Amino acid sequence: MLDRKVDRIADPWGERTPYAAGEPWPVRVDGYLADGLTDDDVDGWFQSASVLHSNGDAMDVAVKDGRIVGVRGRAVDRVNHGRLDPKDLYGWQANHSRDRLTRPLVRDGDRLVETDWDTAMDRIVARSKALLDGPGGWGHFGFYTSGQLFLEEYYTLGVIGKAGLGTPHMDGNTRLCTATAAAAMKASFGTDGQPGSYTDVDHCDAIALWGHNVAETQTVLWMRMLDRRRGPNPPAMLAVDPRSTAVTREADVHLAVRNGTNLALLNGLLREIIRRGWVDEGYVAAHTIGFDELCAVVDGYPPARVADICDVPAADVERAAELLGTSRRVLSTVLQGFYQSNQATAASCAVNNLHLVRGMLGRPGAGLYQMNGQPTAQNTRETGADGDLPGLRNWDNPEHIRQLAELWNVEPATIPHWAPPTHAMQIFRYAEQGSIKLLWISATNPAVSLPDLARIRRVLRRPELFVVVQDLFLTETAELADVVLPAATWAEKTGTFTSVDRTVHLSEKAVEPPGEARPDLDIFLDYARRMDFRDRDGAPLIPWKDPEAAFEAWKACSAGRPCDYTGITYDRLRGGSGIQWPCTEANPGGAERLYTDGVFNTDPDYCETYGHDLATGAEFTAQEYRARQPGGRAFLHAVDYQPSPEVTSDEYPMLLTTGRTVYQFHTRTKTGRAPQLDAAAPDAWVELSAGDADRLGIVEGDLVGVASPRAAIQARARIGRIRPGVVFVPFHYGYFDVALADRTPRAANELTVTAWDPVSKQPIFKVAAVAVGKLAGAGGVPSPAPTVGGSAPLDPAVPPTAGGPAAAATSRTGGH
Repeated sequence: MLDRKVDRIADPWGERTPYAAGEPWPVRVDGYLADGLTDDDVDGWFQSASVLHSNGDAMDVAVKDGRIVGVRGRAVDRVNHGRLDPKDLYGWQANHSRDRLTRPLVRDGDRLVETDWDTAMDRIVARSKALLDGPGGWGHFGFYTSGQLFLEEYYTLGVIGKAGLGTPHMDGNTRLCTATAAAAMKASFGTDGQPGSYTDVDHCDAIALWGHNVAETQTVLWMRMLDRRRGPNPPAMLAVDPRSTAVTREADVHLAVRNGTNLALLNGLLREIIRRGWVDEGYVAAHTIGFDELCAVVDGYPPARVADICDVPAADVERAAELLGTSRRVLSTVLQGFYQSNQATAASCAVNNLHLVRGMLGRPGAGLYQMNGQPTAQNTRETGADGDLPGLRNWDNPEHIRQLAELWNVEPATIPHWAPPTHAMQIFRYAEQGSIKLLWISATNPAVSLPDLARIRRVLRRPELFVVVQDLFLTETAELADVVLPAATWAEKTGTFTSVDRTVHLSEKAVEPPGEARPDLDIFLDYARRMDFRDRDGAPLIPWKDPEAAFEAWKACSAGRPCDYTGITYDRLRGGSGIQWPCTEANPGGAERLYTDGVFNTDPDYCETYGHDLATGAEFTAQEYRARQPGGRAFLHAVDYQPSPEVTSDEYPMLLTTGRTVYQFHTRTKTGRAPQLDAAAPDAWVELSAGDADRLGIVEGDLVGVASPRAAIQARARIGRIRPGVVFVPFHYGYFDVALADRTPRAANELTVTAWDPVSKQPIFKVAAVAVGKLAGAGGVPSPAPTVGGSAPLDPAVPPTAGGPAAAATSRTGGH
C-alpha cells in the first residue's frame, strides 16, 4: 500500500489506477482529516455516503470530541472503491459553520425573529387547519422538496401530502435536474429505474456522454472512466457538449452542437446506424415497438442536414455514428445538457432508441445511465415526494391507487389521482395566481435555482402566500419565509439513500445537530401528529416514529414494484457495500442490471405511465396504451426536431447555457461554506470564446454585463474554449453576495426563461437568448473561474487553481 498527499483542489481526480476490460477496478482510498489529525486521533468512524452529488460515493465520517473532523472513502463499496471527490473531502465542514440555523424563526412584520418550536409549529398547523376547513381545502397546499433528504423522510412527506392532506401539489427540485431522466425511462421502458450498472465502465468498448460533464458532476465516475482509458484496450469516447471540458478534451470525437439541437443530432446518428446496417434486427423484432415509424422520421436527417441544424461538421457526425455503430458494448450517460435543453424527453428517448436498435441493454458493458443530478433524486421519485406515486405506480391506474389506499388504510378517493400530479413550475404558478396559499419548501433554494428569478421572488413575497422553509441556513429563500425551521443534515441523522445505478446506502448519525435543529423526519412526524392525521379506522395515519421503522414501512410499499427493497435491511447495509434494488428475499444480492431478458416494464397493468405524445406532451389514455399491445416490449419513439422556444435575435444575438463547476453544488448552501471549495470558485463568471471576446473588446477578467429579455447580471469574463456564440454562466451563485451585502445581480437564473419540456416539465436552462457587453476593464485581475475543468482559461498567465496545504488529502493505492 502506498500513501500520498494530494492537493485535491488542484487535482480533483487524483492519480490513475489503470485496468483492463473485465478486470476489477483497483482500490484507491482517499481521505481528509482537518488540523493535522491522523486516524489514531479519531474517536470514531461512522458509515455514510456523499450527499453533495449523485454518484453515491461511500465514506466513513471521522468524529473527535463530538465534531466531524474528516472523511475517508470505503474501499469495500461497489460504487467508489474508496475514492472521494473534492466535495466529499471538504464539504462536511459546512455542518459546523457558525451561521447554522439553531432555533426556529417566525416573521414579525418585515423581520424574522427567533422563537421556540411550539410557537413555530403552532403557526403552521393553525394555517393548515384553517385552509383545510375552508373552501378549496387540499388545493391550497403545495410542497416543494429536494434531492438531498433521506428516503425515510421523503416517504413520510409523501404520505402526509397524498394521504393526509390529499393534495396533488407536491414536487421536488429534482424537477430541475432529473425529471427528464424519469420521463425518458418511463416512455421507453415502462417505468423509472436505471437499466445499467456502474460496473459497465469495466466492460464497455465505447463511452458516449450526451450533455454530461461527468468530470465535474460525478467526479468519481469520471475517475473510473479515466482508469479504463489509461489501461489496455481502452474504450473509445464520444462527447456532445457546446463547451470544451475535461471530458471533451479526453474524447475521441467531440460534437460541439448548437444549444437546443440535440434531437436533430440523435436523429441523424440513428439514420446512419440504420442505413449502414448496424442494427440488431433480432433484438429489435423481439423486444421493441415502433421501428418502422422511427426509420421514417430519422430518414429525414442526413449528415448534411444535421450539420446545418447543429452547426457541426458532417464528417464528425459520420465519425460519431461509426463509433456508436461498430462498438460491441456501448455505455451511454445522459445529463443536463439534454435534460435542461430543448425537446428534452424526446432527445433523451432518442439515446434509449440508440441502445434498443443496437441491442445494447442488459449485459455487461452495454449500459445506459439516464443520470441524476442530486444525491437522493432517485428516492424523491420512488417514494412519491415529487410528481410521482410511491413505488413507481401509475396515477391513472385504479388498481395502483387501490394498492396504496389499502397500504395506508385510507379511502381511495383521498389519494389525488383525478389528474396528473402537479409539477414544480405549475406549483409556483398556482402560488402566483393565489390558489396555493401554503407552500412548504424543504432543503432547497428556489430563489436561486428556478428560472426567471425576479418572478420567483415576487411569488414568494406575496402576502397571501404562507411560506414555510426547512433548511440549515438563512438562504435567499428562507429570507422570504413566514416560518423557518432549523433542520439537521447529513451525519446528524440516520437514513438511507439511493444513487444513480440503484445502489442503496445507509448514512449513520455521527454527531448531534446544533442547538435546536431537528432531523427532517422528526419535523414531518411532528406536523403529522399535530395535524392528527388518521386512517379510516381512526388510528394514526403514520405509525412509525424513527428512521428504521419508516424504512420498513417503505419496504412494504415497494414490494412487488420495480424498486423492490424488501430484501434490504439496515443491518445488511452496515459494514459492507451498498446494495442495488430490486432486492428481494429470493434475490438478496440485488440486481446489477435491469432488462437482462429483454422483457420491459411496459405491461399495462404494471407500467408507471400510459405515455405521452413527446412533441406536445398530450397524454395517452389507458385504452390507447393497451391498443398498442406492448407485451413487455420497449417503445422506440420517433419525433421531429423543432427549434427552441427562445432563439437569438438582433437584440439578443448569443445563446446562454448554465451549469456547474466541480467545486460547488447546487446553490452553494453547503459547498460555499467549505473554505477550500469556496476559495476555488468564490464567485460567478461569464465564459466566452476567444472570437466572441475579441469582437466585443473583452479580455480575461473584464467586468461584463449579460442581458436577456427578462433581466441582466454582471460578472467577470473568463476567455476559454467554449463554442462561438455561446455564453456560459454557472448557476450556483445567489442573486447577491450575502457576505459583502453586494446587491449586484449575478445569478444565472435571473436570465433563464420560464419554459419547460412538454413531457418531463423540466425547465429549459440551456437555451436562452442574451446580449453581452463590456462594462469595465479588469486591470489584469483574472475572473474567479477555476482553471480546472470546463472553465480552463486560454491565457496561460492566469494563476492555476490550487488549495495549498489546507487541501492536502491522502490517497492510498495498492491491492483490491
